[in-house]
Amino acid sequence: MVFDLDGVIFLGADAISGAGEALTAIAASGTNVIFATNNATKTTDHVADRIAADTGFVPRPQSIATAATSAAEALGSDDDPVLVVGESGLVETLLASGRSMAEEATSAQSVVVGLDREITYDKLEKAATAIRRGARFIATNTDVTFPMPEGPVPGAGAIVAAIAAASEASPEVTGKPHQPMVQHISRLLGPGDTWMVGDRPETDLALARAAGWKAVLALTGITRSIDDVSQDLRPDLVIDSVADLVEMFR
Repeated sequence: MVFDLDGVIFLGADAISGAGEALTAIAASGTNVIFATNNATKTTDHVADRIAADTGFVPRPQSIATAATSAAEALGSDDDPVLVVGESGLVETLLASGRSMAEEATSAQSVVVGLDREITYDKLEKAATAIRRGARFIATNTDVTFPMPEGPVPGAGAIVAAIAAASEASPEVTGKPHQPMVQHISRLLGPGDTWMVGDRPETDLALARAAGWKAVLALTGITRSIDDVSQDLRPDLVIDSVADLVEMFR
């Protein structure tokens, strides 16, 4: 079973009530528990530590796929050095995969863009200039918003859109629901049927459809009503919260 994080396991700084109990019950049943997030601001170690600290469920180290790790897998030998528009978790993930960082547009062979809550005009200018000069353009995700308790806030997709407009180029996207993430998650999964639990139809439910998995919509994040889901992305199951899964696995 694959779980999105923001809007499913977490909402802002807090864990969804009952998330830890649900994850523990599902893992105890022998089901492989995988986490897949379009959030590229944290390393997998940081994500694992937060899941454990906030929910009480301790994930396996190899059970976490982020849009940052998916981007690292997608980069080739000709894509170094990399100009990053993003936060420390994205930089650390790329460095750990053997990539070097470009400081200037003139030296960048690729540009990787994620959520950056300290975005500046200079960063946008460097990224757009590098892409215009021929650098490969990779977006960790194109989610224009990010779920928070007070409502959606701007996501990585808003920054990607600005760079795409300025560079007159379209990015390759490595996060959900695109094939790099499908392939990345699939390598973490064992045999058997797979369920994808998410809150965003155009990423989580679309990923399930692209991979041939069952789709579960949790109404704790971006989507608060099944009426907001288009017919082609309707889930196989709708739950008010991930906590509802406890009874299914007891």
